[in-house]
Amino acid sequence: MKKLIFAAAMLSCCLLFKPAGAQVHVSASVNIGNQPGWGPVGYNHVQYYYLPDIDAYYDVSAHQYVYNDNNQWVHARVLPPKYSNFDRYHSYKVVINQNNPWDRDDEIRAKYSNYKGRHDQVVIRDSHDARYRNHWKDDDDDHKDRDK
Repeated sequence: MKKLIFAAAMLSCCLLFKPAGAQVHVSASVNIGNQPGWGPVGYNHVQYYYLPDIDAYYDVSAHQYVYNDNNQWVHARVLPPKYSNFDRYHSYKVVINQNNPWDRDDEIRAKYSNYKGRHDQVVIRDSHDARYRNHWKDDDDDHKDRDK
């Protein structure tokens, strides 16, 4: 009788056994590879960077700046000449994960004004973290900004 109970228990265990499977879930919102080399480290997903030094935004997915020109928000791949001295690698970037942050520019500018002039942020280009090995490189990543 003990053998029968033992066999039934073993059979039950075998039927109830579910092999362990690694569950890897990669969120569609992870965009590390889309972030520019001058972006700050530590973020798996970024929609926009707010650039307090020039009160402008950078759209990570479109690789475009969004800046105010005569009360119009302009989307462009490069900044206008008036920002020619702006140093993307050494300026502070605030991650903003909300749609069209420029619609709330007064609120965002007030909230992050204390970051203007800060230069203490580690950028992706200078990181040794393997997550950033294949970050997006724009035209300037390997040229003019390397020596700054």
